[in-house]
Amino acid sequence: MGDGDHLVAIHDHLRGELAQLRGLVEEVERGHADAAGARHAISTMTLRQNDWTLGVYCQTYCRVVTMHHSIEDQAMYPRLRAADPALGPALDRMVEEHHAVHGRLEDVDRALVGLVADPDSGPAAIRAALEALEETLLAHLDYEEDQLVEPLNRLGFGI
Repeated sequence: MGDGDHLVAIHDHLRGELAQLRGLVEEVERGHADAAGARHAISTMTLRQNDWTLGVYCQTYCRVVTMHHSIEDQAMYPRLRAADPALGPALDRMVEEHHAVHGRLEDVDRALVGLVADPDSGPAAIRAALEALEETLLAHLDYEEDQLVEPLNRLGFGI
């Protein structure tokens, strides 16, 4: 497995966790689960600890995405830029996209914390924030893979 392929595997994990979160919100919307049931399901996900709540899960998901992007911005992108300057415009775009993704993550976090604080408020705010996050994050991951899998496999930066 090359370093570009490893990047795809990391992204696939992030996509999977996002899909699970979306599925839980859909269950709450349809009345098939309540906030307590969603919290229990989240406790069985990959990114789990004991006694997590929906809001804490989101905070951790946000932290994992932030850590991933920080590694890219501070280590991987500068090394790629030095090794292949032609990647500069794509790397600049990816840094900008990281800022957009983090704004969306903050929106989801606020919506989830709001639902935990007031379970009667319903999941509409979470639905809207998740849809915006999915659109922004998934487009970013796809673009990053399109631009970086080949260079990473070729240059081998040990991600």
